[in-house]
Amino acid sequence: MNKQEIINIVKAKIADKISYFENLIAETRASNNDTKSSMGDKYETGREMLQQEINNLQRQLNEALNQQAVLQKISIETCDKVQTGALVKTNKGLFYIAVSVGEIISDHQKIMTVSAESPLVKAMLGKKSAEVFVVNDINQNIVNIW
Repeated sequence: MNKQEIINIVKAKIADKISYFENLIAETRASNNDTKSSMGDKYETGREMLQQEINNLQRQLNEALNQQAVLQKISIETCDKVQTGALVKTNKGLFYIAVSVGEIISDHQKIMTVSAESPLVKAMLGKKSAEVFVVNDINQNIVNIW
C-alpha cells in the first residue's frame, strides 16, 4: 500500500473543501453587501440571516483547516500497531486513520478515512495484527497494519 498516495488524495480533498468554503463565504459576504435597502426590519433580518450563514460557513472552514493541520503532522512510516497515520486492514474493510473525509480509492481499493476520535478507532487503538476488537457488538480481526 502506498501511504503517500493516500495522504495526497486526502490532502487534495481537504484543499478542495477549504477552497469551496472560502469561495462560498466570499459570495455570501458579497450578497450581504448587495442587500442594502430601505425596508427597515426586513433588511436587518435578512442581513442577520446572512451573517449567521457566514458564521456557519466560517466554522466549517475552520474545521477543514484543522483537518489540514492534523494531516501535516502525520508520518507515512509503516506502523506496527493501530495509531494515527496507520493504514489498517480488518476483516470488514480498509481504514486510514487520520482525518475523516469519507471513502477514497487508492490502488483500485476502497479505503475509509476515519478520525482518531471515531468510536471505531478508539476500539482498535494500540492493537496489533491478528488482534480482535469489538465495535457495536461485532468482532473485527486486524489482518494487517501499514
